[in-house]
Amino acid sequence: MVAAKPASQADASDVLIAEVLKKFDLPGPRYTSYPTADRFFDGVKEDQLLNALNRRQHSSSSAPLSLYIHIPFCESLCFYCACNKIITKRHERGTEYLHYLEKEMRLYVQHLGKGQPISQLHLGGGSPTFLSDDELSWLMSTLQENFHLLPEGEYSIEIDPRTVDAHRLQHLSNLGFNRLSFGVQDFAPEVQQAVHRIQPLDKVAFLMEQARELEFESINVDLIYGLPRQTLTSFEQTIRQTIGLKPDRIALYAYAHLPERFKPQRQIQSAELPEARAKIAMLNMAISMFLSAGYVYVGMDHFALPDDALAKAKRQGTLHRNFQGYTTMPDSDLIALGVSAIGKMDGFYSQNAKTVAGYYASLDQGHLPVTRGLEMTADDHIRYAVIMAIMCQGRVEFDQIEGTYGINFRRYFANELKTLEPLQEDGLVRLEANAVQVTSLGWYFVRGVAMKFDYYLQAGQSQAKFSKIV
Repeated sequence: MVAAKPASQADASDVLIAEVLKKFDLPGPRYTSYPTADRFFDGVKEDQLLNALNRRQHSSSSAPLSLYIHIPFCESLCFYCACNKIITKRHERGTEYLHYLEKEMRLYVQHLGKGQPISQLHLGGGSPTFLSDDELSWLMSTLQENFHLLPEGEYSIEIDPRTVDAHRLQHLSNLGFNRLSFGVQDFAPEVQQAVHRIQPLDKVAFLMEQARELEFESINVDLIYGLPRQTLTSFEQTIRQTIGLKPDRIALYAYAHLPERFKPQRQIQSAELPEARAKIAMLNMAISMFLSAGYVYVGMDHFALPDDALAKAKRQGTLHRNFQGYTTMPDSDLIALGVSAIGKMDGFYSQNAKTVAGYYASLDQGHLPVTRGLEMTADDHIRYAVIMAIMCQGRVEFDQIEGTYGINFRRYFANELKTLEPLQEDGLVRLEANAVQVTSLGWYFVRGVAMKFDYYLQAGQSQAKFSKIV
């Protein structure tokens, strides 16, 4: 199994060796945060978030904020989905929800001040396009009343192709969105039927053509391998069709079948899922085909065309990572609005109530709806810096960590460096005198490298709740 790389990108052998794949056929975090969200504590009080907001308000930091808004509603159920969502055709529920989002916004403004600069906005779900054009206009207008959306910012929205047309794309452009993410997953009709998500190739192709005419800065397509009824042959066709559409970015995720945790997945017949060997072959094939088509492997599931901002950030060593995945924007505090949304403010992670009823009840009482969270320790901050350097740059410079945190890297991470030695033998990392370097091959298993510095995993806490690395 070979992930062939064009000569322009090849600086090492990128053969995904079967033995290495087998070693990493295990669960692991995606490290959109550290500590990861499963480490959050229940029963966190609003006061802890207010303290973090107060620290930011009285600090000298003028760095722009990021903003995430969770829209939980979908008209129909996708069986593979593990997101927090509400299946309904009652669109009036969206109007009610927007009024509560406004209440939450105004509470943040009350504690941070009006007009805080925003450099990154992402609407996720659920299906943000469940909202009508008028509702999306109202939402963006309300955001602009409370925050300052910087003209050079990244403003993205997740698109369900079944819920938009050319007119809606024009409306999104008019509202200021400059990035789109199309949820595709697979183009094979038999796979779409098995996961209860029917969206023909020609519809997606038409929408992407319209989006290009509207000059959106970046168009992403999400794909999933390991879905029911997928075969190597059928997925190869999906990859060819995706390459034919030429999205600026591609996110290729492994399906994690956890029916005991996610009720919709119980609709999927386990017997129809491809075996582990077939999933690995699909991954290998997809990587090879995307690279051969000229895409850059940005890191952990993400590909981008060479002239896309994400690929440029990878080349320049300015890649960053947050709850929305890889980004070109520097690490920043994140305000999260909506049910179950996760934010980060001055070293404090907070997660909103996971049910609409709980979310509404807190806001009706004039309280921010935080129910879970975690205050980062000094050790968490150090390990966050190391893990994000691995995940984003593929390299940790000891002197940078030592200069920032006042530690001796080799002494502080003596055990972790020892656990990296087998990965060096497998050709995944190089242990240099004053750095850890992820190799070209190791970049495909970067989660496994980062895990070696995860205190909570190394302390013996369960990995079972995470998706597989490959």
